Amino acid sequence: MSNNMESLSLEEQQKLLEKYDPEAGTRKLKGIIGWIVFIGLLSFSLFHLYTGVFGMLTAQLQRSIHLGFALALIFLLFPARKKDRGRKHKVAWYDIILAILGVAVGAYWPLFIDEIVMRAGRLTEIDFYIGLLAVLLVLEATRRAVGLPITIIAVVFLLYGIFGPYMPSFLAHRGLNLDRLIQTMFFTTEGILGTPLGVSSTYIFLFLLFGSFLVKTGVGQYFNDLAVSIAGKRIGGPAKVAIFSSALQGTISGSSVANVVTSGSFTIPMMKKLGYKKEFAGAVEATASTGGQIMPPVMGAAAFLMVEFIGGGITYWEIAKAAAIPALLYFTGVWIMTHFEAKRLGLRGLKDEEMPNRKEVLKKIYLLLPILAVIILLMSGMSVIRAALWSIVITILVSAIRKETRISIKDFIDALVDGARTALGVAAATAAAGIIVGVVVKTGLGLKMANGLLDLAGGLLIPTLMLTMVAAIILGMGSPTTANYVITSTIAAPAIILLGVPDLSAHLFVFYFGIIADITPPVALAAFAAAGVSGGDPIKTGVTATKLAIGAFIIPYMFVLSPELLMIDTTWYYLIWVVFTALAGMMAIGAGVIGYWLRKLNWIERVLGVIGGLLLIYPEGVSDIVGLVIFVLLIVLQYVFKRDDTVKPQAA
Repeated sequence: MSNNMESLSLEEQQKLLEKYDPEAGTRKLKGIIGWIVFIGLLSFSLFHLYTGVFGMLTAQLQRSIHLGFALALIFLLFPARKKDRGRKHKVAWYDIILAILGVAVGAYWPLFIDEIVMRAGRLTEIDFYIGLLAVLLVLEATRRAVGLPITIIAVVFLLYGIFGPYMPSFLAHRGLNLDRLIQTMFFTTEGILGTPLGVSSTYIFLFLLFGSFLVKTGVGQYFNDLAVSIAGKRIGGPAKVAIFSSALQGTISGSSVANVVTSGSFTIPMMKKLGYKKEFAGAVEATASTGGQIMPPVMGAAAFLMVEFIGGGITYWEIAKAAAIPALLYFTGVWIMTHFEAKRLGLRGLKDEEMPNRKEVLKKIYLLLPILAVIILLMSGMSVIRAALWSIVITILVSAIRKETRISIKDFIDALVDGARTALGVAAATAAAGIIVGVVVKTGLGLKMANGLLDLAGGLLIPTLMLTMVAAIILGMGSPTTANYVITSTIAAPAIILLGVPDLSAHLFVFYFGIIADITPPVALAAFAAAGVSGGDPIKTGVTATKLAIGAFIIPYMFVLSPELLMIDTTWYYLIWVVFTALAGMMAIGAGVIGYWLRKLNWIERVLGVIGGLLLIYPEGVSDIVGLVIFVLLIVLQYVFKRDDTVKPQAA
């Protein structure tokens, strides 16, 4: 580990990523096999750019080619054993065979599409074995590139499909024989080649490429510099820098862990130097980095799935717009609590000599133009695919403004290769999610589980939401957000919708809690990665992160009970009132949780703060009035009984 006062080196960042993020644990290949993988990754990106520009292929062809590329490259890049990740340069003979089989599976539909269509669902013996091979390869590729939890879940669903007649009570169904199961999994668009992989092979891949090109312009470092310029000199400045930069990083990173390691290697040492405890510094970064996935305009990959799963003509822009106010409330809540903690500890901001040159930072403000372009293009009604393509073009053009940000030919090729590498884990996760969706569709499990949840909750909304929250968090522990969202949106979200909740509110509800699982102990990968950077205790870091993200456990309930927060069927003046009371509520809760506002709070004041905050957040007239009374009472009490009880500033 590097000196605590300095940022982590690239090598140390990579080691942390490999430890906590399965998608980062690739082989370091050289020689002929290295060139083969390089050409494969480059071709993977060029295929998607070609179909993005000239039009997508039919669903089966687009998705199967995407799958073939992903399977082959995963088996060449990801070793079978975790201990070999990041160190082994040679590819095992059996991985070469698996990669060839992956190509064969991906090529089967393009080569024999006419015959497959003519057979109208009847499987030949070769069809059966190719389909079976596809299922097995997807499971193994997912285990390597994504992790064991989602693989186990997919296997459980497959077993449920086969052994349905032996299931207890309402879970029982007629059962699927092996032929029918394989036919569903690979020869329809309801299984592996279903909607999740379809979204991965279109929207997600192109936006991952966009993020890769942004990285090549140095926009990640610019986010840090911009955040320091804006927030660095404020009370507890480095913590606020972490929040600001991580919110921005979320626009180019679809991974909480990757966000933690990249921005956290810069912000966590700064926070520790200022006087924050290791666990608190790690928790701030983990909380902010995790929130990056709910930050419009480019949210986590699951947001693209939401367009297809909700249907009804909803656009990605409508989803991004709906997520704007909840994201604002989330980051405001984290900001408030870090501010109160800094005041409680008497922490200062950065000194002038620790600040970047503001003129130099402002000279690079043009680097934000591609992100602004995405917003404008999506608002204009342009398709997500076209918006992603134009954003890549704009990024390249904007980078040319100054020499130090200009993308060279080498950078261009590297961006294509890095984007394709990033897409491998998403492709595997969405293919595995397709297995789950296929079983759910064929067995009617979604409706069964929805009715079961409603029965368990007595048909009441709040208990149903709580059960759904627990399910989403448990499924999200160690699983990627994409797979978690697919499962919860097909099994749990329908229960909420049956109670009259708008589709968008229900889907965002499960989406939020799937993401928050990354900082919820006992398996809190983002918090554990942050602890790896800070040197703090992982569990304590996770517990502190959960406390800082208290807003994330409240906000989803808010927009279910009050869809106006998602800008659904509301007026601007009511929206302003709801946001005002919610922000006041977040401030009161933050003070109650941290135990400090204008001064240290006693336990009665802390309890009042939490109660008043919850009443303000709950969207109802009487509760808002009572909450405001408590809010004002707390402020008055602090002014009347004000005293100096902050901790003296610690030496840097």
